[in-house]
Amino acid sequence: MASRSHPVFARAYERLSVLMDRAGAAEDREALVAGLSGRVIEVGAGNGRMFAHYPPQVSGVLAVEPEPRLRAAAVAAAQAAPVPVTVVDGLAEALPGKDDEFDAAVVALVLCTVPDQTVALTELRRVLRPGGELRIYEHVAAETSGLRRMQRLADATVWPTLFGGCHTGRDTAAAVTAAGFAIDELHRFKFPATGPSSPAAPHILGRAVNPTAAESPR
Repeated sequence: MASRSHPVFARAYERLSVLMDRAGAAEDREALVAGLSGRVIEVGAGNGRMFAHYPPQVSGVLAVEPEPRLRAAAVAAAQAAPVPVTVVDGLAEALPGKDDEFDAAVVALVLCTVPDQTVALTELRRVLRPGGELRIYEHVAAETSGLRRMQRLADATVWPTLFGGCHTGRDTAAAVTAAGFAIDELHRFKFPATGPSSPAAPHILGRAVNPTAAESPR
């Protein structure tokens, strides 16, 4: 089985995700998927908080989630989604999709947890058609030295254990580029916008394109 069980984190995340959406993440999710159409794969769907935001031009979503409790919640959320959503067990490192199958891919607060970003992003390129879009909403490495030190300390101690394998100090935008995607839009911001900064405060929201074979052969 592909499942990765984090029962304590899953229970906490079900509550935390609601608080995050109230603090502005719902608007970020709306912006993340705005304008999408066709067939979409969402990797690390969690408890399905993204589903309500997909626009009607999306013909279907394959939502991949390896954590059993969160996946069950996502299945329930899919019933109320405005577009068809199928929730499946699976890992970012071995996506359940054919080559070039999807028009777009969505990752939201998941590339911090995957064991190997390079492998996960290679898989995303595999299942995306040439010219398909990768939409990214992640917390990332800080741009200031003080917060980067805080992230290194957090990642070396209890943070990954408490938060389902999350690492706060990853330069995800650089990893996306290194995997062969072309980033054409990227917004950096602090989340939440007010209050003290946590190791997970620096965020990015953006869009990258899977180049055609002529532009960047795999």
